[in-house]
Amino acid sequence: MNKAFIKESSETDDDDLEGAAPPIPPGAKNYITPEGYQRLKDELLHLIDVERPEVVRLVSWAASNGDRSENGDYIYGKRKLREIDRRLRFLTKRLDIAEVVDASKQENRDQVFFGATVDYATKDGTEHRLEIVGIDEVDLDRGRVSWISPIARALVKARIGDVVPLQTPAGTEQIEILDVHYPSPGGAD
Repeated sequence: MNKAFIKESSETDDDDLEGAAPPIPPGAKNYITPEGYQRLKDELLHLIDVERPEVVRLVSWAASNGDRSENGDYIYGKRKLREIDRRLRFLTKRLDIAEVVDASKQENRDQVFFGATVDYATKDGTEHRLEIVGIDEVDLDRGRVSWISPIARALVKARIGDVVPLQTPAGTEQIEILDVHYPSPGGAD
């Protein structure tokens, strides 16, 4: 079969990149913190200004060596270039539709909204802390959950002292809001 009709296994759609954020729900906005927006923008600029030019130089050098069909540097470089270009398209799309929300300007600081850090307790008394962030900023190791996650949806609009239901695979669990924090205006927490 002609190679032109075979899709390489490393090729994926823009939104299916390994490690990429899930797609944004239809009709929803791409909320993101100012720090998250800056991180995505920095990654985009690094790919454009540093990584892509380096790979282009490698591919150009490898192509000048002759037979491309068995040239590992050329084949790897072209694959890497496709990955970078996919990531560039993904980042550009995400940044274009991003709606930056500065949580430090939140006026109602005892109620849970996007950008809040929430301390809550489960029925057994275990205390937890999480921060509600954008889809592209999720980091479970640091307690950062997406605003579309089930726990964030359960917490949004709740106030300190409220007990809210959280749907879990094991059933409904009641969680109590202990405290709500927002970044201080000016960037210091």
